[in-house]
Amino acid sequence: MKSSRSEFIKVRGLNYHIRHWGAEDAPKLFMVHGWMDVSASFQFVVDCLRHEWHVIAPDWRGFGMTDKPDADCYWFPDYLGDLDAILDHYSPEDPVNLLGHSMGGNVVTIYAGVRPHRISKLVNLEGFGLAVTQPEQAPKRYADWLDELRQPPRMRTYTSRSEVAARLQKTNPRLRDDRAEFLSSHWSAQNATGEWEILGDPAHKLISPILYHVEEVTACWKQIAAPVLWVEADHTDVWRWMGPKETARIEIDRRIGFIPKVETAVINDAGHMLHHDQPEALAGLIERFLT
Repeated sequence: MKSSRSEFIKVRGLNYHIRHWGAEDAPKLFMVHGWMDVSASFQFVVDCLRHEWHVIAPDWRGFGMTDKPDADCYWFPDYLGDLDAILDHYSPEDPVNLLGHSMGGNVVTIYAGVRPHRISKLVNLEGFGLAVTQPEQAPKRYADWLDELRQPPRMRTYTSRSEVAARLQKTNPRLRDDRAEFLSSHWSAQNATGEWEILGDPAHKLISPILYHVEEVTACWKQIAAPVLWVEADHTDVWRWMGPKETARIEIDRRIGFIPKVETAVINDAGHMLHHDQPEALAGLIERFLT
């Protein structure tokens, strides 16, 4: 494994954990993780990169070793604000190569349309967005959010790190034992009672009271100036939140059509966590696109 190093910087009032791989003077490649994940999740892809890169990967607010905000819920635009500050810190002048997975893919693709001059090339890994919503859903969504605020969500604990690894493999049966063992050491930490807790603020699990407005999202995507590599897994489980496969596939393709300069690729024998399942194939795609 390529060794990584940790750094903490101040981002919008939070102590943000930033993980680095590679030499400081190498070309920069920023990677941002998805929901209930951490920056170390990219270790296997970084190990497979053949060129020399300075990979910079933050733990999002409330994940990993980054502070959680003094609030009882999270707002999606804050990820854009955090990303903007991080890029300004490490690359204040030059456009960057930026990669995001899942929730991180949604963040970076919107950001690339909002700040088109800041992006050199963009890689979206399974950042499909959410299901189309209708205004009629708003009253119940607000009510559900208010109900959840009354009884905040909790995370279950585990008796050992091997239990955490088993939990990761239950979610992703393709995850190898050695990779599950590695991820469990970064995805969890032992608490004062000796149990293992997931390094993710339970407040992330609250439903958002704001409906997903897909036309606002695609309006941002239309403004992207950089070339985009859109990567999906052949066994993606996007249908869990996008609806029936046949109609969701049509909607996903419609959304991709709003990106001006995009090429698409599919990773075989991989699920949603494609950077865990097929890091070699993914690293090859990334480097061919960037170089």
